[in-house]
Amino acid sequence: MTTLLFTHPSSLDHITPAGHPERVARYEAIMSSLAADRFIRLSRREAPICPNSELLRCHPEDYVTRIEGAIPASGNRALDPDTHVSPKSLEAALRGVGGCCAAVDAVLEGGAKNAFVAMRPPGHHAERERAMGFCLFGNVAIAAMRALDQHGVGKVTVVDFDVHHGNGTQDLLWHEKRALFCSTHQMPLYPGTGAAGERGAHGNVLNVPLDPMTGGAEMRRAYSELILPAIREFDPELILVSAGFDAHRDDPLASLQWLEEDFAWVTERLCEVADDVCGGRLVSTLEGGYDLDALSASVATHMDILMASAE
Repeated sequence: MTTLLFTHPSSLDHITPAGHPERVARYEAIMSSLAADRFIRLSRREAPICPNSELLRCHPEDYVTRIEGAIPASGNRALDPDTHVSPKSLEAALRGVGGCCAAVDAVLEGGAKNAFVAMRPPGHHAERERAMGFCLFGNVAIAAMRALDQHGVGKVTVVDFDVHHGNGTQDLLWHEKRALFCSTHQMPLYPGTGAAGERGAHGNVLNVPLDPMTGGAEMRRAYSELILPAIREFDPELILVSAGFDAHRDDPLASLQWLEEDFAWVTERLCEVADDVCGGRLVSTLEGGYDLDALSASVATHMDILMASAE
């Protein structure tokens, strides 16, 4: 079996204002890192444009229409103080969703054991009717719903280790009893959601907030004692990962103290539980990570573990 990598140059065409942390250079840094010789065995595919029917799994049609209408003919437009679009942002966002859906298809149909979708803009802050936090559409939530409704999967788990709480994914899956959403994140921090008491309509949300300035030891306890047992008990047929690398100690937008070896550890544990409960089927998608050196090194580490797991 193999690991798939979904990318597309349209990620270079989603232009944000000068000084914005979610910038083209993130994609360039990742692709440069993944050009190393040890990644020659990756099976690389272009992320396709998803049809609007995929977006409608999680977003209403009028929201999709509003996003389409917000794309400027030139320059840049702010949807909120953090979230900006430029003339080619819609294609990049649609390919981000499309890459996640194509990765789910490939993994569930036996074409690969696992996959990573390296696209921008990210998606885990986009709520049902609100773009925010650099995100336009709920990439990972849409992919989860595709697995459930298109492939007939009985249960899926989404694990989010971005330093910011995935409020959008939580919102989109809140009422979906077939989906378990688990998140570690710094608290207090943007967007202000993710308290342990937020449990979902069916007890299907597990939030484990982490205190500022804590590091790998606290994260490992959270996964070992809470999240990994919850995944095993839920017994999903597919695991989806919102892989944000902004919990790194060098990231400028937060203050957790993770290192590359911590991202390796959590990736390895998630691959192990995937092996145990769902035949190793795991799809990971890029979320945050804003220090370029930390991002590229952490993504490379994440890919090393995914590839080793697929062998």
